[in-house]
Amino acid sequence: MSALDEVMTQDVRFEQLTQWVNSLPGWEHALLEPASADASFRRYFRARGTEGTAICMDAPPDKEDIRPFVDITRRLAETGVHVPQLLAQNLLDGFLLLEDLGSTPFLNQLGPANVKDLYADALHALLQFQTADCDHLPAYNERTLRSEMGLMPEWFLKTHLGFSDDDIPHELISHTFESLIESAIGQPVAFVHRDYHSRNLMITKENSPGIIDYQDAVIGPATYDLVSLLRDCYIVWPQLQVEWWVNCFRKEAIAQGVLPPVDENTYRQWFDLMGLQRHIKVLGIFARLYHRDGKAGYLQDLPLVLSYVLEIGSRYPETSELVEWMRRAGIPERIGTVQIPA
Repeated sequence: MSALDEVMTQDVRFEQLTQWVNSLPGWEHALLEPASADASFRRYFRARGTEGTAICMDAPPDKEDIRPFVDITRRLAETGVHVPQLLAQNLLDGFLLLEDLGSTPFLNQLGPANVKDLYADALHALLQFQTADCDHLPAYNERTLRSEMGLMPEWFLKTHLGFSDDDIPHELISHTFESLIESAIGQPVAFVHRDYHSRNLMITKENSPGIIDYQDAVIGPATYDLVSLLRDCYIVWPQLQVEWWVNCFRKEAIAQGVLPPVDENTYRQWFDLMGLQRHIKVLGIFARLYHRDGKAGYLQDLPLVLSYVLEIGSRYPETSELVEWMRRAGIPERIGTVQIPA
């Protein structure tokens, strides 16, 4: 049985999605095939018809609200960056028909020969959309930042690595989190994609990159998307190269009025501490995706995320004590003993 046959036999929503697509002018005989899935309840299919190809989003209304995706698509398109054009929408059933941005994310093509060109495109797009309309967007506030980091002790330390509650230094963790929150909310704010990295940037023939997975956008710290891109959870670059990108972006953002004047050291500290907030959160999210949602694929990326926390966290007094505890507790060794399901 093919993957498509398996989907059809198990999935009423797939049949409903197919019927909806086939009801659209120009897509009457389109065939749907699995395209991708992500860490949410959304799924994506590629429709092949006489008009070419398009991407169908399936977002069950009881689990995913597609209205933010539609809203953010409009906001980003107004800045000139490449987001998928909305070809048709069915908000009631949670279906969208979108421009097909292809099947080649940055991650699949990145290498020493092309990384500077690809990241130049990504940094240019980031600079563009940081000026997007932020009216009525949720704020990346203290409560959200704290709640996100709280996933780490609960899902990474306790559930994934097996620490008992008594073994976890909750006071130290709380103090560290508050320092990271203070740094984050002390930054200038901008439009924040919230997941701007190599898996969500597609190589396109025109106006590359194509940008996806932005429906959780907020208004928040100006360095958040920059650190998501340059300290990617799926691929790592030399520290000196990262620092060069950061400083180039800072200068250009100031020159274009996107960022108020800020010195290099302050901006780098904002960047580093913002990355620590994000990576602490991601340790918890990747563990939760496995233990709660049965998605084991993210476990292989935990060592890289942890390495960011240990390396960058050791440089700052706000985070060095937590890093020291993590090393004493043998977390780098323990993470290596957890078997990743095949």
